[in-house]
Amino acid sequence: MSDSSSAQSISRAVVLGAGTMGNGIAQVCAQAGMQVVLFDINEQAVAAGMANIERMLSKAVEKGKASLDETKAALALISTSTDLAASCADAQLVVEAIPEKLELKQSVMAQIEDAVNNDCLIASNTSSLSISKIASSMCCPQRFIGMHFFNPVPLMALLEVVVGEQTSEANIELAVELSKRLGKEPIVVQDAPGFASSRLGVCIGLEAMRMVEAGVASAADIDKAMELGYRHPMGPLRLTDLVGLDVRLGIAEYLCEKLGDRFAPPQLLRDMVAEGKLGKKSGEGFYKW
Repeated sequence: MSDSSSAQSISRAVVLGAGTMGNGIAQVCAQAGMQVVLFDINEQAVAAGMANIERMLSKAVEKGKASLDETKAALALISTSTDLAASCADAQLVVEAIPEKLELKQSVMAQIEDAVNNDCLIASNTSSLSISKIASSMCCPQRFIGMHFFNPVPLMALLEVVVGEQTSEANIELAVELSKRLGKEPIVVQDAPGFASSRLGVCIGLEAMRMVEAGVASAADIDKAMELGYRHPMGPLRLTDLVGLDVRLGIAEYLCEKLGDRFAPPQLLRDMVAEGKLGKKSGEGFYKW
C-alpha cells in the first residue's frame, strides 16, 4: 500500500481478538464493504464476538440507522477463524485488538509478519502502549501504525491514528483515508504515552475516582456533572465500568511509570479490582449492572 487512494481498494481485512473492541472493528470493516476474518484463539470467543455483532446490527435496524438488507450484507462478509496464519494469508489489512500486554503484542506482530503479504498494512488498536515498542519485533516497522478505535466502535466517531518512530508517511496517509472510509473522524497523534485520548480520559477518570474516595459526591452525581456541565456523552465513572476497572488500572500504572505520580491509581481503584468489581463485565463496578 503506497498511497492514500489505495484505502478504497482494501477488500480483505483481518481483526485479531473477538472481544468488545475486536468485534466492533470487524463490524465497521464489513459495513464498509470489506471481507473480514474475525480471529480469536478459541471457538467460544469468536462465537461470542459474532453474537455481539448480530446484536449491534439488530439495534441499528431497530433505530433506523441501517436497513435489514444492509445488515445481512455486512454479516455475510464476516467469517471467523482460530488459525492465525491462515487468517492472515491474503489480508490487505490486519488490525490487532488483543489484550494490552506488550510482550503478547510483540509476539503476535512477529507471527503476523510471517503470514501476510509485503503490502499488508498492520495496525494495533492499543489504547496506551508504545507503537514503536510493539513494532520492535517486526522486520518492517514502517508498515505498522496505531489505529485506536473507541467503544462502542460502531457508534463512536473518533479514530486515533498513532504514528510510530518508523511508520512511513504513505502509511500514515493510508490509515487516515482508511479511517474515513470506516466512517470515522481521524486525528493524528505521535507515539507518546497514552497518546491524546487515553491520557486525557484517564486523567479525568482517576480524578473522579479520587472524588468518590474522598466522599465529595456520589459516582452518579460526578458523572452527571461531566455529562450536563461539559456535555460529555457519558460520565468518567460509567465509562470506566464499560472499559473495565482492571483495564483502566493497567493503563494508569503504565502512565504513572512513564509520566509520573499524577497518574498514580487511587487506592479505591486497586481495592475494587482486587475485589473483582471490574465494571459491567463482572456485574458491578462504580454501578451495578
